[in-house]
Amino acid sequence: MKNSSFDISKGVDWSLVLVYVILVVTGIASIFATTYRDENIVNGFLSLTTDYSRQTLYFLISAVLAVFILLTDSKFYTATANIFYVFGIILLILVFPFHTDVKGTKSIIRFSSFQLQPAELCKIFVNLALAKYLSSTDIALSKLKTMFIAASLVLIPAILTIMQSETGLALVYFSFFLVIYREGLPSAFLSIGFSLAVLVVLTLLIDQDILAVGLTLLAGFVVFFFKRQISRRKSLIFVVFAIWAFSVGVQRFAVPYFFNHVLKPYQVQRIYSTVGKDFQVDTKTISEEDLKKIEEKKKAGNYNVKQSKIAIGSGGFFGKGLLKGTQTRYDFVPEQRTDFIFCTIGEGFGFMGSLLLLGLYLFMIFRVIRIAERQRSSFSRCYAYGVASVLFFHVFINIGMTIGIVPVIGIPLPFMSYGGTAQITFTVLLFILIRLDADRQMILR
Repeated sequence: MKNSSFDISKGVDWSLVLVYVILVVTGIASIFATTYRDENIVNGFLSLTTDYSRQTLYFLISAVLAVFILLTDSKFYTATANIFYVFGIILLILVFPFHTDVKGTKSIIRFSSFQLQPAELCKIFVNLALAKYLSSTDIALSKLKTMFIAASLVLIPAILTIMQSETGLALVYFSFFLVIYREGLPSAFLSIGFSLAVLVVLTLLIDQDILAVGLTLLAGFVVFFFKRQISRRKSLIFVVFAIWAFSVGVQRFAVPYFFNHVLKPYQVQRIYSTVGKDFQVDTKTISEEDLKKIEEKKKAGNYNVKQSKIAIGSGGFFGKGLLKGTQTRYDFVPEQRTDFIFCTIGEGFGFMGSLLLLGLYLFMIFRVIRIAERQRSSFSRCYAYGVASVLFFHVFINIGMTIGIVPVIGIPLPFMSYGGTAQITFTVLLFILIRLDADRQMILR
């Protein structure tokens, strides 16, 4: 009989484990730096009443789960992927009757002192189910049916999450479309998605009439420069016309409708603030209570980002030291232990510390991609790319929020932000990959 300690270590990518531990410990230290109030440090860690002690507990729980995952046969994840997905959808549905309203979000279920956010946890289940489906032998992403099913696996939990006032977490699910693209989704769909994103941004920056004229002129130039091809294939003129009509329709009707009837006013304000414009509220169609909420959110959002920039900038090149930051130590930056945890690193360890942290994240993401490419199993490869996509999205958006280049949508920095569900989710997400990679030579799915 094999020794269990030998089994658990065989094939494990210890570089990923090491970076994981460094990031988690750095996160606990950052939370400690922002919440420590001169109490006895030992008692503070043992009391489970401080944020840093609870985060340490979440780390210990995550470590136990990580060991359990490493002891589990990797075939378990392929066999139960669809079951876990259904379980995740049921959890998301249960949020509606049993949720607790916490800071405007309706995505949390409370069990005594423990809080569970299924929208966070469900990322694991979506990744497993998507990998299971994309690794099936009888699918081809050139078929509309296959694309529809793969997209539905992602969009169903995303829509349920949006309905729970968690737009930020819902956007994370769209990172899984990178996996679908990697597995054969025609590049035209990615180009269309990117073009739509650019069109939405232009709609926010440019007057509607001017943009419509610009799109018309662009269509005219396309017809002029490709007139020989169009003369040979008359149907191309209809393609150009259809693209022009669609683009104008999106900027004049679809974007305004989405911003006015789907997103909440304060969310729209955040997006406008990011592109440097002020959202003009129609006071005739909005209640006084909502108008007041918009103003409060606007001031809070601008204040948060402003204070975060001050904290990061004040750190200079080498930082002030872990417990010497004035912005983060004295609560000038709201939500600094969760959404704005990066500014604690910026102030405490400066440019070099921030650069080192980014280096650790980049190493982890590129390591995951390398692991994905060496898999013999298509299931493991798809799952690994899902992990890389989620990590990249979270890191880019979270750090982008703290320096003001993306809207404040409230998603955690992986392994560092305070929160039990997020800590457990990222740990399980990563260690399932490590388990699958450890068995890459023995299992071919």
